Parts: sequence; structure tokens; C-alpha cells
Amino acid sequence: MVSVIQAKNVTLRTLIDDFGLQLVRDKQFFPEWQHDLPSLSEGEKQFLDRLLEGFLNLLNYPPLLEDVIRMSVVDPLLFLLGFYLPPFHVRSELPVEIAQEDEGILITGSLDTLVLQDRLWVLVVESKRVSFSVEAGLAQILCYMLGCPQVDRPTFGLLTNGSSFMFVKLVKADSPQYATSKLFGIRNEGDLLSVFQILKRLGELVR
Repeated sequence: MVSVIQAKNVTLRTLIDDFGLQLVRDKQFFPEWQHDLPSLSEGEKQFLDRLLEGFLNLLNYPPLLEDVIRMSVVDPLLFLLGFYLPPFHVRSELPVEIAQEDEGILITGSLDTLVLQDRLWVLVVESKRVSFSVEAGLAQILCYMLGCPQVDRPTFGLLTNGSSFMFVKLVKADSPQYATSKLFGIRNEGDLLSVFQILKRLGELVR
């Protein structure tokens, strides 16, 4: 009998035990968020300043739920990055399933936002309400990334609650491996610029 689990209820322990997921702490495994980041134009910096001011204003009108975070933070970032234009396109609420036949487990869920380039999953974005830690969504986003049909190239993800951001890299092999970036905070000077630079870098990697 197959056991069906919702992705939002999956824990890292499940992914480790049933799918062989391994954390890699070697910095060389995930250099894309640390090196060769593109420069930003003055226009991009001004846009990001406005985005920050808008987000801080929204905090005065709680609750700040997932849809509002996506609309006020995630969507503007993706738009400015050109991820709505060829060769990319964006999908929302895309259903995903991953199965472990030997264990009789099927994990199902739907992605908040997915940026695609042909058949390559460039970026999986999972947005959580501000009251949630981004760590709370790590197992969930890794579930979705494990469901990516692309097996010969890395998959990248971004977790955000609007206030904090964390990038994830997954490489599928005999045993899938992942690593995370540091945690970026929107209130920390320069962090939003760094998040934008990393997103821009990931987009450049697959053009």
C-alpha cells in the first residue's frame, strides 16, 4: 500500500531516510552564490530600494501572508530579472510528485513559483508568511527540487518569507546532495542587493 504525504508535512528526516538526501557543507559544492556575481546598475539599485520601502510599509499592516509576499517581493524581483521573458517562463502552483517505490511512499504538493528555461528548472521559489522561519520550508522545497525531471544539471531554489532569503542547490546522483547559502536578511544593509545579484547569476548560468 502506498503512503501519500503532502510535501508541506515532510521532514528532512524523511528525505534522508527514504530518499538518501545528504547535506554537503563543503563551500566548493555551492560556489554560485559566493563568486562571480554580476554588478548592478543604478536603476536596479533604485528599484530594490523601492521594493524594500514597500515591504517595510506592508509590515505595518499584518498579517502578511504568502500571496502578499509573492506579490510584493518575489514577483517584482523575477520581473526585474527578466525571468518573465524568453528564454525563461514562470509557472505557479505547479503540481509535483516524488515517489520511493521500495518504501511505498508518494509525496505530493504544488510549487509556489517555478522559473523554467526549456526543460531546465532554474529556480524553485517557496514563499512563507513572515511569521515563519525560512528553515520551516527547507524540507518542502527540497521535495519539489527532488521532483525535477532534470537529472544531469543542478537545480537551484530560493526560500523566502519576504524578510529572510536562503538559496538551495541540489545535485542528483546515486544519493542526492544539497547545500544552502547563508541566510540573507532584508533589513541587513546590502543583503537585498546580494540576493538580486545571486538570482541574476543563476539566470546567466543557463542562458
